[in-house]
Amino acid sequence: MTMQSPLLKVADLKVHFPIGRGSVVHAVDGVSFEVQRGTAFALVGESGSGKTTTAMACVRLAEPTSGQILLDGQDITALSGARLRESRRQMQVIFQDPYASLNPRERVASIVRRPLELMQIGTAAQRQARVDELFEMVGLRPEQQTLFPHQFSGGQRQRIGIARALATKPALIVCDEPVSALDVAIQAQILNLLAKFKRELALTYLFISHDLGVVQHLCDEVAVMYLGRIVERASRKALFTKPLHPYTRALLSAVPSARLTARPWGEPIKLQGEPPDPINLAAGCRFAGRCPFAVERCHVEEPQLLEAGAETMVACHRVAVHNGIAEFN
Repeated sequence: MTMQSPLLKVADLKVHFPIGRGSVVHAVDGVSFEVQRGTAFALVGESGSGKTTTAMACVRLAEPTSGQILLDGQDITALSGARLRESRRQMQVIFQDPYASLNPRERVASIVRRPLELMQIGTAAQRQARVDELFEMVGLRPEQQTLFPHQFSGGQRQRIGIARALATKPALIVCDEPVSALDVAIQAQILNLLAKFKRELALTYLFISHDLGVVQHLCDEVAVMYLGRIVERASRKALFTKPLHPYTRALLSAVPSARLTARPWGEPIKLQGEPPDPINLAAGCRFAGRCPFAVERCHVEEPQLLEAGAETMVACHRVAVHNGIAEFN
C-alpha cells in the first residue's frame, strides 16, 4: 500500500524583507513541513514568529526569497501571471478580521460570487446557484444576500468570508486566525463550522493561530514557530500530552485551564522579555535569551529540528532521545 502524497509540501522556505542599508528582516528562515490531504495543520506562535508570513507565502500572497512550495505536486514557488491565477482556484484564504476583509460598498452576494467571476467559473446562472448553496451551507438566509457587510454581526461576517473562500471548491484553505476577533461563544460556532466542512468536504486547512486552546479542537498536527523557525512539530496528541520545547510549554501555560483538557507537563512557564531583533540575529538558539532552561551551548550553537519520537520533531539541546523515548533534561 502506497502512502498518499501530501497536498502541500514546503521545503526550506525563506522569506526575507530588505529594509535598507543592507539590513534584512528574517521573517521566515528555513521552514519545512508537509500537510496531508484532508487534515488541518496549525502554525502557532507569538506575533512576529513568522507564522502568517509562512502561510501567505504558501498561497503566494507573500513572495518567497528561496525554498520550494509544492501544491498537489505542482511547484508554485515561481508561478506568475495566468498560471498563478489558475492555481488560485485550489487555494483560498479566510482572513482574520471579518470587518476589514469584506468590501463595505459591495452586497454580500457579490462578495461571495467574486472569486467565481474573477476565475471565470461557470455561467451567471451557475454562479448564482453556487452563491445560494454557499449561503445555506454557512447558515445564512437567502434574503440576506442583498445586504451590505455592516448589516451583519462579526460572526455572520466571518461566515460570509468562509463562503467566499469555499466558492471555487479549493483543495487548501489558509485560516488566518479566523476566530481571534470574535467573542468566545461565536468562536466555538465558527470552529464547529470549519470542522464540519473539513469532515464533509474533505478540506485541507493551514491554520494560523497564537492560541493553542483554539488549535486543539480542530488541528491534526501543530508546528510551533519562534522567530522564523519551527522549534517543535508534533501531532495534536503528542503536543498536548508531552510538549518538549520550553517555548511550546510556555505557550500552553498561557492558555486558560478551562480551555485545555489537561496540563501533564508540569509547572507553568512564564516568559520574560521580548523576542530578539529579527534583523541582527545572535548565534545560538533564538529562544535562549528568554528560556529559563538555557545552558551555555544554547547561546553558541543553534539546535536543529530532529526527530524526538514517532510523532514529534524538536529543536532543543535540552531534549535527548533514549530507546526511542524523548525526554527534557
